[in-house]
Amino acid sequence: MPSKFKGTPAQDRALSTYVKLERAASAAFAYARVGLEEHGLTLSQFAVLEALFHVGPLCLGDLARRILSSSGNLTMVISNLQKRGLVKREQQGKDKRFVLATITPAGARLMARIFPDHARRITEVMSRLETEEQEQLGALCRKLGKG
Repeated sequence: MPSKFKGTPAQDRALSTYVKLERAASAAFAYARVGLEEHGLTLSQFAVLEALFHVGPLCLGDLARRILSSSGNLTMVISNLQKRGLVKREQQGKDKRFVLATITPAGARLMARIFPDHARRITEVMSRLETEEQEQLGALCRKLGKG
């Protein structure tokens, strides 16, 4: 598709690469979302449950950094999960700013039930790439993310 923007070759290459990255990520997220929506979960809610399920209790700041979410968005996500009885928040000590999120037994049962299918879906979508390509993509994404 022709562009009205007349950039340098480096800009054209960067913009084209960015669009491809965005489309690939959107396709992968859409594929991952299918199984989660059946259980009434958003990707953000699943990310919280997955972190708490595999890592254990986390303070909200650490959890936000781990799932790449803003603290404001995380508060809403945790509240919605708490309403469903999947996560609980606990004040730690006298510092009211330190709140620990913990997965509940109901949340752990849900994750034990749905995570294997989620892992299968992610493996399926990533299998479009050869093993070496997956490793290269992982390294490139890590490098880009550390920018």
